[in-house]
Amino acid sequence: MFKNFCVNLLLLQLLSLHYSSQVSKNTLSSWQLKPAYNQGFILIHRATIGHLVRGYPGIYELNISRPTYGNKLWHLENNKPDIGISLQCIDFKNPSQLGYAFTASPYLEIPLNQTEKKSRLIMRLCWGATYLNKSFDIKTNPKNIAIGSHINSFVQFKWFWHLKLNKSLRFEPGITFTHASNGKFKNPNLGLNVLSLNAGLNYFVPSSSREIKTHVDSSTRVKSKNELFAFTAIGFNQNSINGPTLKSYVYSIGYQRNVRNTHKFSAGIDLYYDENYFVDYENQFNTPVTGFEKMRISARIGYSYNVGRVSFPIEMGYYAYQKYSPDAIVVSRIGVRYYSPIGLVGHFGLRTHFAVAYDFEFGVGYRFFLK
Repeated sequence: MFKNFCVNLLLLQLLSLHYSSQVSKNTLSSWQLKPAYNQGFILIHRATIGHLVRGYPGIYELNISRPTYGNKLWHLENNKPDIGISLQCIDFKNPSQLGYAFTASPYLEIPLNQTEKKSRLIMRLCWGATYLNKSFDIKTNPKNIAIGSHINSFVQFKWFWHLKLNKSLRFEPGITFTHASNGKFKNPNLGLNVLSLNAGLNYFVPSSSREIKTHVDSSTRVKSKNELFAFTAIGFNQNSINGPTLKSYVYSIGYQRNVRNTHKFSAGIDLYYDENYFVDYENQFNTPVTGFEKMRISARIGYSYNVGRVSFPIEMGYYAYQKYSPDAIVVSRIGVRYYSPIGLVGHFGLRTHFAVAYDFEFGVGYRFFLK
């Protein structure tokens, strides 16, 4: 593993010398090209997927991004982040069962320190789609119980250092967490999680022009530090391989506290009406679920990172009430929300039980501004 990592790193360094020799010292950049290589290991979050691990996965990236220049308030609040698109190929080192993944996803790279010196710490948020050429098949690939469909959701978090080599080139070493699953829309779906080391380059494409900040759009400034937020959502999943598609509903209410414009801290209660839960209960006890027993209730806390009107929540909860515990007592959610200026909210989330995706949520909500 280490030998392969060093070889790829050397190739990236040679590429950097070629690029840097072609860039004028007086040019400005509007675009960035960022090749990168990751190598790591699959996290065995369930013992039943251990047989799928055959080696150390490699991730090949080509990223194209554009900087922001401070003409919007959220640019300044997030230290002028970069916005881009990432194309990746993941080699899981198990060609017969896991194969390869091909991904396309937008991303946001947020500097965690304000001033750009010779080094800078960057956080990347990335969510898109991935195609896996190998998925579960009862006849041809029955041992792949991690991925049940070819098309899956792709989530990636990356933390890396932005090290200045010269005026046009940066070296970017870091650590990456990658997740792929279909949200249990099609079973089996234990998902794949890869933790890896990253080595990349950031080449600033020469440009003769650059956007100049003339006016700061502050329309995304929060109206109140305190909010009540309620939403409802629907999700879909399967209880068994080739089983029917089941629905789940969530009704949520909570309190949110805005810290500056970039952070939200929250606490709330979620009520779940879950057909998958009914099936598990009836199979276990051979009796139908009736009345309030159909509900699962969780208490949760959360944190959201805000980028203008878009928010990225991470929430953790505990099932305070459920008649039966078929899968977990701890529930978590990651997602994305869009906050309109009139209070309406669009919600998309992924509910998980102990690192295993349970369903995707599609919903709408409303926030009430408190003094």
